[in-house]
Amino acid sequence: MDKHRHRGNSRFDVLSRWRRQLDGGERNVLALNVLLIGDRQSGRSSVGNALIGGHEFKTGPDVCGVAMTTEYQVLSRNYPRYFRRQGAESDLTLRVVDTPPLVPRPQGVRELCPEGVHVIVLVVRVDATHEHTHLEERVEHLFGPGWHGHALLILTHADHLKEAGLQPSFYLSQTPDWLSSLSNKAVGGALFLDNSCDWPSLRGRPVRERVLRLSARNHHRAVAVRTEVSL
Repeated sequence: MDKHRHRGNSRFDVLSRWRRQLDGGERNVLALNVLLIGDRQSGRSSVGNALIGGHEFKTGPDVCGVAMTTEYQVLSRNYPRYFRRQGAESDLTLRVVDTPPLVPRPQGVRELCPEGVHVIVLVVRVDATHEHTHLEERVEHLFGPGWHGHALLILTHADHLKEAGLQPSFYLSQTPDWLSSLSNKAVGGALFLDNSCDWPSLRGRPVRERVLRLSARNHHRAVAVRTEVSL
């Protein structure tokens, strides 16, 4: 598993499709850039760990109760023979970029994803929706009005809904206007993540499937990060 920091990060070849040598032959590989955007302790790192099937993303608060993630975290994971495309087995490589909780700068995202982002994951905690997070403004700041076609909303700590006996559909019908707007605009829809599961690879399967399906809807084309001049 590859791990990089924001500083000194080498340019990553994010062409949607390429071929590589493996076991004496060639196999198709689909590589996707996935960007995580959310507030402090929203569960971004948990979503990242679910996507890569590990525990490498830092999670939880520090002793002062402030989210630990203060810089970009970038992790990659390859899933061999993950799906079939046009009758051929294909690997899936996910390159997951976790952004700081404050408004990410376009320049920083563009340096990490020079060819763009395939899937934008908006992360919201189900028991912390009382305060408007302005996620929609943040993502539009980065990508412009076309962001929604590449966006997926993930609601973390869904185990709290189970404990309260609430169904996800009922929860969504009772959410504040800003969250309802995000849910309606994100073409990838809303997905609930149960944080009580200790097996990130298991709980991450539905997330990876949704990411792959959304990217396929866009023919695996990435959305470009806006330049500073256009802001």
